[in-house]
Amino acid sequence: MVQQLKQSAVVLFVLALSVDSGFSQQVITLQDALNYALENSEVMKQAKLDVENGNQKVAESLSSALPQINAASSVTGNPIVQSFVLPAEFMGGAPGEFMAIRAGQTWSAMTQVTLSQQLYNQQVFSGLKAARGSAQYYEIAAQLSEENVLQQVATNYYQLVVTREKMGTLDANITRVEELEKILISQVENGLAKKIDLDRVRVNKTNLEAQKLELENAVIQMENLLKYYMGMPIEERISVPETAHADLESYAKGIISTDQFNVENLTSFRMLNKQAELLTLQTKVFKANYYPTLSLSGHYSYNTQSNDFNLYSKKALSYDMAAVSLNLSIPIFDGLAKRARVKSSEIQLEQLRQEMTKTSNALTMSFQNAKLQISNSLKTIQVQEANKELAKEVYDITNSNYQLGLSSLTDLINAETELRTAENSYNEALLQYKVAEIEMIKAKGEIGTLLNK
Repeated sequence: MVQQLKQSAVVLFVLALSVDSGFSQQVITLQDALNYALENSEVMKQAKLDVENGNQKVAESLSSALPQINAASSVTGNPIVQSFVLPAEFMGGAPGEFMAIRAGQTWSAMTQVTLSQQLYNQQVFSGLKAARGSAQYYEIAAQLSEENVLQQVATNYYQLVVTREKMGTLDANITRVEELEKILISQVENGLAKKIDLDRVRVNKTNLEAQKLELENAVIQMENLLKYYMGMPIEERISVPETAHADLESYAKGIISTDQFNVENLTSFRMLNKQAELLTLQTKVFKANYYPTLSLSGHYSYNTQSNDFNLYSKKALSYDMAAVSLNLSIPIFDGLAKRARVKSSEIQLEQLRQEMTKTSNALTMSFQNAKLQISNSLKTIQVQEANKELAKEVYDITNSNYQLGLSSLTDLINAETELRTAENSYNEALLQYKVAEIEMIKAKGEIGTLLNK
């Protein structure tokens, strides 16, 4: 029986290893996450499709200014050939009488080629400029999508790093409490401590383990959210490098430039400028309907007839014809429809200008707020770091005194709680700094520099 249990344990161990190797975690750095998101994010894929769609609309608009050539061919069978009524005297008959004469043959065919070319059409030419502007708009929109994806991924990445560090801090606290629990078990057995003290430590450990479970769930949720923004399958397993938190601390001690802000350089504002340009072109397109249009057209047709089905042969009766036309169209009155479209477009442009003013103020406010948050966060980091070191020193002294019987268990538990709070507050200050830094970089239009860090 014992031998069977040993064999079962070995089998389970091997299976556990194989499962673990089959679902190994992928360690990703911030740059890995950002680059992966640029290639796989659904937002970026959609933005690239929008750019391609804009290019195709330019090609479609360009086609209106190019020659239009079409060919058509038809074959007609006439079971009863059409007749024409003519005065009989034309054929030698009596005056005043009429006669029906069949015209045509049983089979007829026609092949025709037509060509048209716009010589002057202000609506077509203005529409082509608007289409090119739309393509540029989609390119700017793709840049904004890229910036938003980089911001979302970077923010969630650092949230994951800090939450994992909090869990590490909690693990260290649980380890300290477990060591204290072992000491108290021995002391209770030897009559050197009260059982109530052991119970208090165990309650504290249970609370810490419950907090750890919550953090573990939070880590999983943050990993899933990060994978969602990256465009990575949710079932993939990822983790951050062990040095990620140390890197975060070193970044927080750097100096971040908070100058060189120009709202005109920001992608979101450049999009509004491009929208204003497009609305201006749209107004020109509507106004172009007032202008005359001039076009050149021509067609060539080849006709053939026969009583037998031998069309396009030498036995059939064939003839061709060609014509060239210069066409001028002058709009006179359309019930004021063009006027209404022009006015509506001008109103939309004025509304957009109001939106640009509001957006400019909002972007400036975001920059100033991020600038202030960075300054406050740096001070908070310094304060919390000093507080963390002090809490660690207080805990070490209290723990030493407790071992010597100079401090109570209550003092030790309080010191442990204060140390945990100080460490979490320090980590939270680091996170707030990084969030503010990312906001600052984005507010300056430099979010792409995260790829080089």
